[in-house]
Amino acid sequence: MLSRVANSIYWLNRYIERAENVARFVDVNLNLMLDSPTGVSQQWRPLVITTGDLQLFEERYGEATAENVIQFLTFDLDYQNSILYCLRAARENARSIREIISSEMWEEVNTFYHMVQGAAAHNSHHLFHDLFSHVKFASHRFAGVMDATMTHNEGWHFGQVGRLLERADKTTRILDVKYFILLPSAQWVGTPLDRIQWIALLKSASAYEMYRKCQHRIVPSGVAEFMILNREFPRSITFCLQEAERCLHKITGTSVGTWCNGAERALGKLCSKLGYTTLEDVFDIGLHEFLDRLQSEMNEVDTQILSTFFKTYSDSEMQEVEMKQLMVAP
Repeated sequence: MLSRVANSIYWLNRYIERAENVARFVDVNLNLMLDSPTGVSQQWRPLVITTGDLQLFEERYGEATAENVIQFLTFDLDYQNSILYCLRAARENARSIREIISSEMWEEVNTFYHMVQGAAAHNSHHLFHDLFSHVKFASHRFAGVMDATMTHNEGWHFGQVGRLLERADKTTRILDVKYFILLPSAQWVGTPLDRIQWIALLKSASAYEMYRKCQHRIVPSGVAEFMILNREFPRSITFCLQEAERCLHKITGTSVGTWCNGAERALGKLCSKLGYTTLEDVFDIGLHEFLDRLQSEMNEVDTQILSTFFKTYSDSEMQEVEMKQLMVAP
């Protein structure tokens, strides 16, 4: 498979998954606003902190109000992690490989992009919850269409690796939001509000019902263990990384437990470490510190995948590629 094609399939899926997870990210906070007695600004600033883009946000928007943060994370085309930017980039990646993907996949991506673009024109606060629900289901439809209409060959596996790595990364960030929301008000730990927040977190990851089937009580340790270490739930970090490792070995043809390149080695090390990690290990390190390390290690896996399988562009070449990808036809 051509490096260009593999790269586009990988990023097509990462961008679609990123858009979905940013929608989950914001939607959980909209729900928390209904129950939290704390100020609105305290609820929205953590979202920007956990994206790692607080400085950029403050330079452009200033105060972390609900309106500013939602605009930044949802519709800002100058911010590379906003939902609309991700869908525009996904659409251009899909456009560049239309001869490889199915026509149904292209139609889903195109419809998805135009749905959010249309919502940006209205930008009504009352419609945000519905919009984020539509974003989540549109992402699910794309994944289902891809599974049903694309041959499960190297290209499909590259797409799966991209989607799963993105999902694992965003699960760490959703958990981190909870950490930062509680940090300035530790007196609420163990209260009914604390329980409401953990329930909202589980619902944001579509994990509430599956968690309750495993455990009857909502406790922080149980939620953290379920979202980080569960081997069967498809949005847990361990599940995502183990499935990504399996797909990577399908691409290279090597056996799980061995490696022939830096990407397999980096992902294999991370999966092995998680496989022997206990909840006690997580809390000994500290939840935020553990999640922060995971994010750094997943970034290293992504770097290794790009250098192993995809062409390395110079800065000027990369700018040219990005400009071509983002020249969206009306």
